[in-house]
Amino acid sequence: MTTAAIHVSDLHKSFGKNEVLKGIDFHVDPGQVVCVIGPSGSGKSTLLRCVNRLEEPSSGQILVEGIDITDPETDLDDVRTRIGMVFQQFNLFPHMTVLQNLCIAQRTVKRRSKKQAIEIARANLEKVGLAEKESAYPAHLSGGQQQRVAIARALSMDPDMMLFDEPTSALDPELVGDVLEIMKQLAAEGMTMMVVTHEMGFAREVGDKLVFMDGGVIVEEGDPRVVLADPKHERTKAFLAKVL
Repeated sequence: MTTAAIHVSDLHKSFGKNEVLKGIDFHVDPGQVVCVIGPSGSGKSTLLRCVNRLEEPSSGQILVEGIDITDPETDLDDVRTRIGMVFQQFNLFPHMTVLQNLCIAQRTVKRRSKKQAIEIARANLEKVGLAEKESAYPAHLSGGQQQRVAIARALSMDPDMMLFDEPTSALDPELVGDVLEIMKQLAAEGMTMMVVTHEMGFAREVGDKLVFMDGGVIVEEGDPRVVLADPKHERTKAFLAKVL
């Protein structure tokens, strides 16, 4: 039996009296693309942030490649090197060039030499179609270009899996396609991915599993093509009727 890339059991998360996650159980297998959809406030981003321990779970267990990241003894920094994270707002350092943005974590976390970090950074900029932008500063790039740089930065750390938190929601509609194209390419190469998204076309085309969340619980999950075409749960039907 293959160890799940991500295995979440009975996960709860509260902010004060507000319980945002109410007992989540799910897993992502190696090489799988799992898309998480649902209305605003359903707990999607909180779930993703718990998987990377950017949020502290209130209770429950999260295993990443078999390592319990909810165990206080676990070296979180070590586990995080296996997980690439791409945020809604890019989170690039504005005072650094594109190349510097891609090299800094390689140098400080991976302890790579400057030469090695630059080589890896350039290869990943090539991959996302932005080789010519290495000397530019984030402010001089479009939102779509900044997000592709953020993906290249995550890839430069050689992660085993990638987490995407609504990576296209801050972009102008005509820039969304370029970012989704990179994500499709990663999926085709076998990258394990967990994607919180509003892009139903991407979920249908690329996803191996679709998870619909509402009110802090998983309401329905299954093959994206089946769930999107023939949802079983009334809440899923009502949501999809508005977004499809």
